[in-house]
Amino acid sequence: MDTKEVIENTQNMIDGLKAVCASKGFNNSNEEYRIVTEAFLYKYLNDKFLHEVRIIRPEFAEDTESKLSALSKEDYAILLLELDMGVAHLAQEHFLSYLYNHKNEDNFGELFNKTLDEISTYDDNLKVFSVKAGKELTKLFAPILGTSSDSKTRTELCRALVDKLVEFSFEDAFAEGYDFFSVIFEYLISEYNSNSGTYGEYYTPHSIASIIARILVPDEAKNVTIYDPSAGTGTLLLALAHQVGVERCSIYSQDISQKSCEFLRLNMILHNLVHSLDHVKNGDTLVSPEHHNPQKTRLQQFDYIVSNPPFKMDFSLTRDELAGDAHKARFFAGVPNIPPNKKEKMAVYLLFIQHILFSLKEKGKAAIVVPTGFLTAQSGIEKRIREYIVNHKMLSGVVSMPSNIFATTGTNVSVLFLDGGNKTGDAVLIDASKLGEKTKVNGLQRTFLSTEELERIVSTFLQHENVEDFCQIVTFEEMAEKNCSFSAGQYFEVKIEYVELTAEEFNQKISEIQGRLDKYFREGEELSKEIQKQIAGLKYD
Repeated sequence: MDTKEVIENTQNMIDGLKAVCASKGFNNSNEEYRIVTEAFLYKYLNDKFLHEVRIIRPEFAEDTESKLSALSKEDYAILLLELDMGVAHLAQEHFLSYLYNHKNEDNFGELFNKTLDEISTYDDNLKVFSVKAGKELTKLFAPILGTSSDSKTRTELCRALVDKLVEFSFEDAFAEGYDFFSVIFEYLISEYNSNSGTYGEYYTPHSIASIIARILVPDEAKNVTIYDPSAGTGTLLLALAHQVGVERCSIYSQDISQKSCEFLRLNMILHNLVHSLDHVKNGDTLVSPEHHNPQKTRLQQFDYIVSNPPFKMDFSLTRDELAGDAHKARFFAGVPNIPPNKKEKMAVYLLFIQHILFSLKEKGKAAIVVPTGFLTAQSGIEKRIREYIVNHKMLSGVVSMPSNIFATTGTNVSVLFLDGGNKTGDAVLIDASKLGEKTKVNGLQRTFLSTEELERIVSTFLQHENVEDFCQIVTFEEMAEKNCSFSAGQYFEVKIEYVELTAEEFNQKISEIQGRLDKYFREGEELSKEIQKQIAGLKYD
């Protein structure tokens, strides 16, 4: 079975789960995203468990579930110890086949929820797969429909879900790798991410994440830490982790949205990054950053940081706290004031940039999505941040993207690349704003970059050479002379084409221009007289 067919089959399964919600009256409800994503995740964990068992126990390749059910509790416990930590432990009565065989029981909805709850807390699953919000844990699964519906409705829904799940297998998908599951994850959450929280709404397209990852880590890296302080669903984190190699990195994240953190957990499970789930934090990064060094003397510093932060939001309730002495070292360039109107327009991204600079190792690298206006602002916090970056020679480069490259914002964006170990003495400034093809998606204008255009951006950045009207290599001294501007267009050479003319040709051109000017002046005078007549007529009437 080829990749295209596997993707189509997986998407059809997701569509089937959504159809179940629609048939039971839960489409477009607050419950739908949890029903679909939890059913999807349960199926994935079930199939992953069976897949891994077949690998470590080849004698279980046929009739796997029956052979597992026949094991004694002691032998089953030994088998669980052989599994990789990324595989969620399931008891013998947790398999999908067990649920399918009991689906006609009157209390099946309760049995389905009991199964999800037991998986969440079984063996080390609670410790490995939970997301932390302060001291609280968000378990792997929440009850289907919670307490919002009666037992009969829940049972009917769960029966229909199980019927859909048994029609599909992830077996063919496990060999497909990162790109496959990135496509599937985007498809799964596409309808549910628009309201996933203050930070989560700034969803990063996979194409942009790929550009960032390839530019940030062009060569092999080992045993590195990767961090995103506004992680959302984790697109940037996952792209970078796979560029480095999931076995060669640990990822850290924080996001204010619980829903985004749950999506991120699902994303990490699909991409074999379970070993980093303990570092996923739910909370306000600016007020209460969760990641500290082992001595707890300062915030942890990281090898790589990626971020697509919210650009503007209302943080007026915490603004004075963030501007206090406790945070002065972190927010060295200042904290935006509270405007008298439109508090939701407060430029919160400026705090995230400063937080990233504070959290970056001395020779660390970072990539931050920013409004393109940040590149040239003439004063204020924006200017002070750019001056800091230039004075510390930390700018590796900037890529200015086409408009409407993001689904949820029409703001023109650029990607800021930082490198604490920049030894070149200059930076790569790319203007990619004219690239891409515009099209309508769900009534909204979107711009999509072709594979060739993506390759052009990456190769041009890494080749570190000037390209006419596209890329300019600029020294830090040149930036300082131009008000620390990070805009490529301000450094492009202005070309003036000269045409050689004889004296006779020159005089002829002047005569033609003078003739046109005389004509325009006469027409202007006639038009002025006509206007005056009409005004006089209006007064008379």
